[in-house]
Amino acid sequence: MTHRRILLIIGGGIAAYKAIELVRLLRKAGHSVRCVLTRAGEQFVTPLTLAALSENKVYTYLFDLKDEVEMGHIQLSREADLVVVAPATADLLAKMAGGIADDLATTLLLATDKPVLAAPAMNVRMWLHPATQRNVATLRGDGVTVMTPDEGEMACGEYGPGRLPEPEAIKAAIETALAQGTVVQPLGGQPDFAPSRHRPLYGRRILVTAGPTHEPIDPVRYIANRSSGKQGFAIAAAAAEAGAEVLLVAGPVPLPTPPGVVRVDVETAREMAAEVEAGLPVDAAIMVAAVADWRAADTSAQKIKKDGSGEVPPLALAENPDILASVAKSAKRPPLLVGFAAETNDVIAHAQAKLARKGCDLIVANDVSADPMGGETNRVHIVSKAGVDSWDRLPKEAVARKLMEKIADELDTRVPLADD
Repeated sequence: MTHRRILLIIGGGIAAYKAIELVRLLRKAGHSVRCVLTRAGEQFVTPLTLAALSENKVYTYLFDLKDEVEMGHIQLSREADLVVVAPATADLLAKMAGGIADDLATTLLLATDKPVLAAPAMNVRMWLHPATQRNVATLRGDGVTVMTPDEGEMACGEYGPGRLPEPEAIKAAIETALAQGTVVQPLGGQPDFAPSRHRPLYGRRILVTAGPTHEPIDPVRYIANRSSGKQGFAIAAAAAEAGAEVLLVAGPVPLPTPPGVVRVDVETAREMAAEVEAGLPVDAAIMVAAVADWRAADTSAQKIKKDGSGEVPPLALAENPDILASVAKSAKRPPLLVGFAAETNDVIAHAQAKLARKGCDLIVANDVSADPMGGETNRVHIVSKAGVDSWDRLPKEAVARKLMEKIADELDTRVPLADD
């Protein structure tokens, strides 16, 4: 149950302070948390506090153009394994039941295709009001898990049901919802590419890296390569289609997130290494990203300018972490570890050497000398200790699907799933 992704929506109420402890408990349990704070919620807790504890950006406003470019409210609503509303005020419950979407929080709730859990908190008379009880009944009928509030003394001095459940109780409800939500059943039916027992990677967790990394030299220049990310994104999409739970760690590429895939964006090799480590353990890691081997040893805080002398400023390089080799040596090494090798000469020989040097199980190698990165097709060689399997040139989507068939077979041999 570690490393599941929670989208926490914090409503406006005095009990919002308990959301801070909830974030801490979820992070301690290994879950990733992204917080959405309503305008009313901002009156009780600050984005800075939530960002510090969650180690993620806090989202507040629907019409923030920067966020729409980088994330988009639709994507944000679907990247989580579970959406949690705590505290769920009477106003929020009413809007959820009525399908109202007039701010970021309610828009996310209407747009999500993931399970939703609500922890109510309000005055006892508000909780017992027939309108609130109708709204709760509607939400439960729609498939939303609505917790029963605690009973006790309230900030207003009254006594009765309406207190927000304690953070430990909400965390326990979250764990239960996640355990029950392996096969996602959102409102309105199954989403595209939901896990299915008839798909070859059902019940598997797959980590994929894709794209290049950008290693900054100064604020306007960086070291990079020509990787488009297309093959890695196609592999992530094919894994989701095959029923896997997929985490995609992506370098800076302008590609849409495949349906059913959780995506984490990074820029540098060190950021990618950290996200890969955080994403373990998995059943298989498929390391498609073309990670820069070197970075600038000293990054300039200002743009490096010509000084008119004709002298080229020195650029000292430092070696980046070897992500593939590190995962191979990790105590959380996946049962199946797949590396990629883009070569310009002696493709198979270099791939065989890389297989031994990196300590992985398979290397997918291709020749990029005549057909550089960024194309729509690929001709690959699957290199293992057992030998070399060379495939004909195929569209990258077809390469991805064929690779998923092989990975499913490998995993069935290495880590058979228990019968239900």
